[in-house]
Amino acid sequence: MSAVKKGLVTFAAAVPEEGLKAALARPRSEVIAEVTASKLRGRGGAGFPTGVKWNLAAAATAPAKWVVCNADEGEPGTFKDRVILTEAPDLVLEGMTIAAWAIGAARGILYLRGEYAYLRDSLEKVLARRREKGLLGTGILGSPLSFDVEIRMGSGAYVCGEETALIESLEGHRGEPRNRPPFPVDCGYRSEPTIVNNVETFACAAMVLAKGAEWFRGIGTEVSTGPKLFSVSGDCREPGVWEFPLGITIAGLLAAVGGEGAKAVQVGGASGRCVPAAEFGRTLAFEGVPTGGSIIVFGPRRDMLHVAENFLEFFVDESCGQCTPCREGNAKLLEGVRMLREGRCSWAYLQELQKLGEVMQLASKCGLGQSSPNAFLSIVEHFRPEIMGRTAGGNA
Repeated sequence: MSAVKKGLVTFAAAVPEEGLKAALARPRSEVIAEVTASKLRGRGGAGFPTGVKWNLAAAATAPAKWVVCNADEGEPGTFKDRVILTEAPDLVLEGMTIAAWAIGAARGILYLRGEYAYLRDSLEKVLARRREKGLLGTGILGSPLSFDVEIRMGSGAYVCGEETALIESLEGHRGEPRNRPPFPVDCGYRSEPTIVNNVETFACAAMVLAKGAEWFRGIGTEVSTGPKLFSVSGDCREPGVWEFPLGITIAGLLAAVGGEGAKAVQVGGASGRCVPAAEFGRTLAFEGVPTGGSIIVFGPRRDMLHVAENFLEFFVDESCGQCTPCREGNAKLLEGVRMLREGRCSWAYLQELQKLGEVMQLASKCGLGQSSPNAFLSIVEHFRPEIMGRTAGGNA
């Protein structure tokens, strides 16, 4: 795979049902072993090893199990899953069907972001076509596997990108994270074992079964394997969905998309970290700067305090309100940034806000709350001269 390609290059080149046919010809345990050997990790941001998740669900004892595709792509600056569902939906559904065979599930749900309602009709047609071709339903491709998928709509809540909040939503409840343990692989949807994977993760799993774990490991780094789709936006000449091998440097990505001269890059969307130009040699990888795929480029004229304020306004609006650190912490951080912008925030108080952000990272209930202060903290850390000039009384 070329290191510089715009669009779904590897994904679009996948041979239809090659991975599914390979999976159905092998015992379930071998399918999981192949995914594990590929070192595929979740593409939604958390990066949990996919083979481990599938193995835990397969080992669970229950009369029914579920495969759920998280298509609730709500992270600001992320749009690659929408493109996959538009241009390669069969690959995603193939991956879900492979997962069903691997863990012993008969039912699947594609949880579609509320703002993507316009995709539903086309996806329903894809499901109908797959049923007609024997790729969904009873005895898929003449195998013992019976599996079908239904589409459920989200309501636009950011927190439902978190897997247990998504499951709560599926059950008709308010979208709030659950206490863990138990984990969804043991007690998920309807209290039954459930795997929840991202759109891109299922597509990658289908390619792993089609081309083999060795092929997948040959792309990327030793720790971060495979191709990765990046949603690139902001101050660059070529925004859009780009495919790179994991392990590419931030500088390498910027050179490809026309973002030379950038002041900073927000990696991972609003919940990610703001990386300054001095660190553009770092790699986009789980062992470097991890990301679910969002890359927002900030040019030299961008006001980084305004960037921090913008992200915090988002989190104040989107916090589910269940836990105090996230609910109150984001509001206090936003208040502090506005005070800073108005010259009413002392350096000592700014330091207190940094401590608050660190507490939020430790004490918030779910990963979304824990990551909500990331942008603020990284901007204060890396753009201190720009920030300090606005503190009441100057720097300390």
